[in-house]
Amino acid sequence: MEQILHGAAREHPQWKNTGKTPRILLCGVFGPYGVDDEYGRKENLMELYHNQVTRIQGPASLRFHHRSFGLYFIAANINADTTILDFPSHARFVRELKNHYDIIGISFITPNYLKAREMARLIRLHSPDSVIVLGGHGAAIEGVEKLIVCDHVARGEGIRWMRRFLGQDPDAPIHHPILPSAEYGRIFGVPIPGVPPSVLVPGLGCVNGCNFCCTTHFFEKAYVSFLRTGKDIFEQCCRIADATGTPEFYIMDENFLKDRARAMELLALMEKNQRWFRFYISSSAEAVTAFGVENMTRLGVVFVWIGFESTNTTHVYAKNTGIDAARLVRELRDHGISVLGSAIMCLEHHTPDNIANDIEYVVGLQTDFCQFMLYTGMPVTALYEDHKARGLLNPEIPFEEWHGQNLMNWNHPAFPDGEAKVWLDFAFQHDYEVNSSSIYRMIETSFRGHRTLAAMKTRDACLEARFQQLRERARLYSQLLPVIAKHAVNEKERQRALALEKERQALGPVGIQERLIRLGARAFSAAWDCRVRWFGDRVQPRTIVTRYRQ
Repeated sequence: MEQILHGAAREHPQWKNTGKTPRILLCGVFGPYGVDDEYGRKENLMELYHNQVTRIQGPASLRFHHRSFGLYFIAANINADTTILDFPSHARFVRELKNHYDIIGISFITPNYLKAREMARLIRLHSPDSVIVLGGHGAAIEGVEKLIVCDHVARGEGIRWMRRFLGQDPDAPIHHPILPSAEYGRIFGVPIPGVPPSVLVPGLGCVNGCNFCCTTHFFEKAYVSFLRTGKDIFEQCCRIADATGTPEFYIMDENFLKDRARAMELLALMEKNQRWFRFYISSSAEAVTAFGVENMTRLGVVFVWIGFESTNTTHVYAKNTGIDAARLVRELRDHGISVLGSAIMCLEHHTPDNIANDIEYVVGLQTDFCQFMLYTGMPVTALYEDHKARGLLNPEIPFEEWHGQNLMNWNHPAFPDGEAKVWLDFAFQHDYEVNSSSIYRMIETSFRGHRTLAAMKTRDACLEARFQQLRERARLYSQLLPVIAKHAVNEKERQRALALEKERQALGPVGIQERLIRLGARAFSAAWDCRVRWFGDRVQPRTIVTRYRQ
């Protein structure tokens, strides 16, 4: 048994040099997720927003599940019979192993280390001839090949790595798969209507080099481009939108506007061809400022994630130097662009005497969303190497706690014994009480943008299209205002929701269809309240099996 579990790496798999098409299984880690068990912790949810952005907002929290997108990109760009098993249960994973694949890849992040280790053990037991490949950000764990039984570790960009491993051309053109950005999609238990935005990945990595950022260091502070020009992006948008029927895209690119010329070329092509796509993006404050808020409106940006991190001038990151963050957020929201502002808690200069100032600063920005994360050096980052060199890493904190929402993985002298979590919870709660729920703020932003564009004396075809889109977005999401008022965190939010409800009348009369939708929203909300009361608010993603055949 020991030989089976810890045998030598398979350098020359049976399928190589035989002309046989390899059979590959690519997996995310097994569930359940976000529970305290032998493999994980309840704070490590399989929900980006409910995990680290809106997690304290109760039924108003945005609930989404996001696929393991990288696996689909790999599968779509290799010559192999490939199966993707996303969100499997432990039993479902074992059942799939009985198909005896040539290669089995496990993608995981550091907090899911124990799950990846268990999956590797199961592979050796149930499919001992399969080659095991570890990938994802968890592959950056030091000495992971000695901690988890495996044959190979794929570090960096996965498509080219797998092509090389299979003996295929690593520089062949990249085929962009058509994928929804999210599964499930609920707010107050109310299903988000319509087709979800599609995923668009122009490239990977970021050149800014923030010391805590996994993405920038995982790709060695370089940008790996998939779609090099605005024309490339435009053509993919047209292809995907025609196939899905939705013009909305969630752009997975750490700093999309950093390449200003590419974004401007995309805008020019959209205006020339009258294709008014809409985008959810991430970008740094300096890149947003350089591109310009008006250009973002014209481009169709409806959401931007910006890392503001900290107000302390001696610890500010270069991307925020000279930026008036409050003014930038105000201008973005006044143009109908929702802002997610992220902040870092328990930086090295923070103490119980000054951390409240940073919290007030971030809350005072009045972004639509606030992400608060503990200062955590993950493997491969410069911060991790620095803490390691200084002997600050805490060996008593297991990998399953390295998620930035509970314990710190290093010894901060000012926040011992879990005190960081107290401040983290306070930050989320304070933002919620001061600025109201994020869904309320999103609706308010759509109204603000509508007012701004409505006040323009003239609008060209592009701005007219954006004006109409903002009008429809305000009408759509305003249907939740009665539900928001009912679930308001305090009287301030209730009054804000009622005031927006009055302003809703300026967008046109509420027709029979909208009245029915509003009744439906109340019914879904009531059902969700009962569900939470009796069963809690944990939502496990459904298992998704996708097969790519040659």
